Amino acid sequence: MILKIFLALAALLILAQFIRPDRNESDDRTYDISTKYTVPDDVNHVLQVACNDCHTNKTVYPWYYNVQPVAWWLDNHITDGKRHLNFSEFTKRPIAVQNHKLEEIVEMVEEKEMPIKDYTYLGMHPDANLTDAQRELIINWAKEQMAMLKATYPADSLKMKPRQPAPAS
Repeated sequence: MILKIFLALAALLILAQFIRPDRNESDDRTYDISTKYTVPDDVNHVLQVACNDCHTNKTVYPWYYNVQPVAWWLDNHITDGKRHLNFSEFTKRPIAVQNHKLEEIVEMVEEKEMPIKDYTYLGMHPDANLTDAQRELIINWAKEQMAMLKATYPADSLKMKPRQPAPAS
């Protein structure tokens, strides 16, 4: 009986190798954050090693992505990361949302909530273990971008509008 269960599980794992999520590999930079905002080389480097795999439309996949069910788990992280912040589509959003996302970058990096622990767990992605200096670099950059927005746009255009409840049917 145990042998049958083991064989069934092995068969499921083998079959799972053929069911893969779509890869996140777009080169479209039309709405990339760097098209509107100044991203210095040192900031860009930190974003590339610590943020872009989950927060852009172009992920550099590790070798273990080719093993199921790991790819599904990673795909879920990438999809969720892009839902919260997508540097590849940053300028497509309203200016108030862009400002708010910059505020969130400051908050998440200050609170050490980003990069998430799963990304650096077990020594994976060691470059994403940000030093205090790298964190300060990202925080200062985001604050500079918010200051640029404040100097460029009317104050009320940078505020998130409260969501209106859906009209009753």
